[in-house]
Amino acid sequence: MASEAVYSHRDPMLKKRDDFEDILEERRNSSDLRYALKCYTPVLYKGLTPCKVSELKQMVLQSDQLGYVITQVSKEKGMTTDEVTGDAAAILEEMAQRLQLSTVRFFAFTLSKVFKTLFRSICVNEEGLQRLQQAIHNHPVVLLPSHRSYMDFLLMSYILYTYDLALPVIAAGMDFMGMKVVGEMLRMSGAFFIRRSFGGDKLYWAVFSEYVKIMLKNGYAPVEFFLEGTRSRTAKSLTPKLGLLNIVMDPFLKGEVFDISLVPVSISYERTLEEALYARELLGVPKPKESTSGLFKARKILSEDYGSIHVYFGQPVSVRSLAESRVNRSQFNLIPRHIPTRPSEEILSFVNDSAYRLVRAQEENMVLKPWVLLAFVLLQKQAAEDKQGTALDEFTEQAVWLRDLSRHYGAFLHWPGLGRSASEKQHRLSCLDTKAEMGEGIWRILGMEGYMICGGDLCMCLPEEIYNGFSFLRNMFSNEFILCPGATVQDFEEACYLLVKTGALQINQQEVLITERGHRTLAFLTSVLDPFLQGYQVVCRFLCEEDCLTEKQFIPAVRKFIIKHLLTGSLPKCFLFLLVIFIFKHSVLYANDYMLSAHVYFQVD
Repeated sequence: MASEAVYSHRDPMLKKRDDFEDILEERRNSSDLRYALKCYTPVLYKGLTPCKVSELKQMVLQSDQLGYVITQVSKEKGMTTDEVTGDAAAILEEMAQRLQLSTVRFFAFTLSKVFKTLFRSICVNEEGLQRLQQAIHNHPVVLLPSHRSYMDFLLMSYILYTYDLALPVIAAGMDFMGMKVVGEMLRMSGAFFIRRSFGGDKLYWAVFSEYVKIMLKNGYAPVEFFLEGTRSRTAKSLTPKLGLLNIVMDPFLKGEVFDISLVPVSISYERTLEEALYARELLGVPKPKESTSGLFKARKILSEDYGSIHVYFGQPVSVRSLAESRVNRSQFNLIPRHIPTRPSEEILSFVNDSAYRLVRAQEENMVLKPWVLLAFVLLQKQAAEDKQGTALDEFTEQAVWLRDLSRHYGAFLHWPGLGRSASEKQHRLSCLDTKAEMGEGIWRILGMEGYMICGGDLCMCLPEEIYNGFSFLRNMFSNEFILCPGATVQDFEEACYLLVKTGALQINQQEVLITERGHRTLAFLTSVLDPFLQGYQVVCRFLCEEDCLTEKQFIPAVRKFIIKHLLTGSLPKCFLFLLVIFIFKHSVLYANDYMLSAHVYFQVD
C-alpha cells in the first residue's frame, strides 16, 4: 500500500534513522561574511531556470482557471472583466513573494550570528538533505515542516542555503505584513502572504490557488507550508488543515505533472523562543500583535541558552504512490480543467488521510532530549507523592528506566552521555529555566505540592473488552489527537505487539495477563492518560452547570470555571495543571509527544 511509506507498523525498535551533523560547528570556526557571500548554485527541478517574479505574476493572471473565475465574478457583481482583473492583480501584488538573493545573503549573515548566540547546536540529518536534493531535481517538491515556533521557516531557509539547495517559497500569514521593513524583507527572502481566512471570496481563492500551482508546476521553487496551519503552543501536533494540501495535490490529480514529492520535516527544540508567551496564552492572555518594535524588544532573549535544535528531513512521499488504488483520476477528464470544482468525497477522504499520515511522519522523527524525560519523571513522581521529593539515586534510576522504555516504544532519543552526577542533572534543568530545585539530594518541582494523579486498577481482562475500551477512548479523542482515520485496529495491534514485545503483557485467546514487570509500565501509561480523562470530566461538569456558549467563548469560560472552583476548594489543586493539558493532544500509544509538552507546565506554574 502507498500509505505504508508514510505510516507503517514495523517493529519501532528496529528502525534505523540517519545520523545528525551540527551545522553551527563550522559557523563557529569560519567567517560568517564569507558564508553569506558564498557561491550559491542550487540544483533545480529538471535543470530549469526559474522565471522572473514579473513573469510568474503574468502567468497567473493569464491562466485559464483565473480567467474563468474573473468572468463569473464580473457577472455576479455587475463589474467589467477589466475591473475584476484589476482586483485580481491587486490581490496578487499583495500576496506574491519577491525572492532576492541579496536579501537571502543578509539573512544568512544575520541568522548565523543569532543562532550561534541562542543555540548550542543545530543538528541536521545530511542523508535526508541528499534525498531532498534528488527529489527537487526529479519532481516538484512540497516541504511540510512541523510548526512550534516562528523560527521554523527561517531555520528551514537557513539550512537549505547552507547545503546549496533551492530556497523554498513559504506560505505566511498576513500578520507579518504589519511589521515594517521586516515584512518586506521576509517577502524578499521567499515568503508569500495569505489571509487567515477568505471564506466565499472566489476571486481571492482562485488567485491564491493558481499562484501556488503555477509555482509548483513550473519548478519555480519548492513550496513550503505548515500542515498544522498555526504554531502549536504546547509542543503537541495540531489537527492538520487541508486547504493548501488540496491545492498542491491538484496538479497531479489532473495529470498536469507526473508526480509531486511531499517531504515531512520534524523540527525539535530543546526550548522554543516563545515558551513564556505560550504559557501566558494558555492562561488566557491575548496573543500580542506582531510588530517590528516587539521584535526589537525581544532581543533580551539573546542572553539566554535555548539548547539544541534537531531538524530531520523525512523520506520524500510520492503523491502518485499515495493515490495508487485510492483515487480514480479519470473523473477529472469529464470536466475541463480550467473550471473550478468542489473536490469529491473520495478526494477529500484521500487528502484528509494523507494529511494525518504526514503529521504522524513528522511525529515519528521528533527528537526527545534528556531534560524532557527528566521533567516528565519529576511531574509523575511529585504528582504521586504530593509534597515529597525524589532521592537522587531513585530519580536517576527512573530516568534511565523511562529512557529505555521510550526507546523500546520507538521514540527518537538524543541522549549525549547524561551521567549520574547531581551537577549534570542540575545543569540539564537549570539551563532551561525550569522551576526545579535540588536540596539535600532531593529533587522536586516548585508549586506541585497539591497535584495528584490516580492510577487505574490493573487486572486480567478479555481481549475483546480491552479492544472495546481502547476503541471508545480513541473515538472520544479522535478530534483531540493525531489519530489516523480508519487505523483503530492497526493502532490496537501495534500497542499489543509492543507491550508483549517488552514483556508487559501476555496474551492468549482467552485473556490478557499483566506480567510482574508489566505493572510498572502500565501504571506509568495509565498515569499519562489519566489527567486527560479528568480534564474531560471537569468539562462535562462545566457543561452541566452552564448555559450554551459560542465556540469562541468556550475555552475562556472553562478556564474561568476551573479557577473559580480552585479558589473555593471544590476542585483539587491538580486542575491548575489541567488548565494546560486540557488543550494538549495525546495518544497513549505515542507518549513521545506528551513528554515533549511536559515542560510547558514549568512556565505556567
